[in-house]
Amino acid sequence: QHRQQQQHRQQQQQRPKYGRAVSFFKTSRITNTNTNTQLSMGWGPDPIWTDAKVISNEAACRSGICVTVHIRLDPDVVKEYTVPGQYVQLRQPAPDSKPLFLAIASPPSTTTDSFEFLIKKTEDNAWLTDASSSEGTAVQISQVLGNGFPIQENLDGFKYDFPAQNIMLFAVGSGIAPIKAAMESGQLQTGSDTSGTGGASRTARLYYGVRNVDDLCYTAKFVQWEQNGIEVVPVLSQPASAEGGEGDAAWQGRAGYIQNALEEDGVPIPRNSGALLCGMKGMTESVKDILTKAGVFEGRQMTNF
Repeated sequence: QHRQQQQHRQQQQQRPKYGRAVSFFKTSRITNTNTNTQLSMGWGPDPIWTDAKVISNEAACRSGICVTVHIRLDPDVVKEYTVPGQYVQLRQPAPDSKPLFLAIASPPSTTTDSFEFLIKKTEDNAWLTDASSSEGTAVQISQVLGNGFPIQENLDGFKYDFPAQNIMLFAVGSGIAPIKAAMESGQLQTGSDTSGTGGASRTARLYYGVRNVDDLCYTAKFVQWEQNGIEVVPVLSQPASAEGGEGDAAWQGRAGYIQNALEEDGVPIPRNSGALLCGMKGMTESVKDILTKAGVFEGRQMTNF
């Protein structure tokens, strides 16, 4: 019996210890101070909440399926936002309220005290997206989270051959939010040269997919984006579903899905191209497959999550 106990202790000592590896998979916890129960979100570090207020809540498209919400917040939180594609958690000011995970739609800036968000309306976010959520509505916002799009690391340097000369952008629905932040940040170096080196600017094309023309957001900015060197290619999956006569007969642009539009257009200078993607899994997987087969480095096919 003594020998068996000795063998058992030796076996226990020889077993691999997994405690350290488990710590790599840290989950966010929101503690309910009233019941001591915890909600595990599985998204990055624990949120640190600060008070904030809604500045405005406006329809972002003619169908009203998405809204643009501006939040005024602590300047210290604003300073944490440095890379397009980063996100925050947002919740009602109650310990047990369920948070929303929102990519920031405005570009990083040190001269503002607010963030812009583009949000598709659902039952879960009605407290924020309904018209009743007006100026002055109290909310709580987390610190800035995520790494965003690693633009400088993967596009600017010599990590992959040499710096990218062509940028391809892919967004579906409200996924245009972090792509907009990247386009307006200046970090893509499109249009007139913004690098300060006197070099040539990059070419860029945005494929923006929605159901119909009434669901297109930021249409008033299309001209500005084009002037900044980004060709805008809206792609409608169901153009005939729009109301008010804006159906097939009225739509003269691309129809179908953005991965089909990419296949039709092809990928110019693939070894010198980079891509930013945000949208449903099926789209990102299909687009990445096309880009990889064309010769675009996988490391230059970037998502923000």
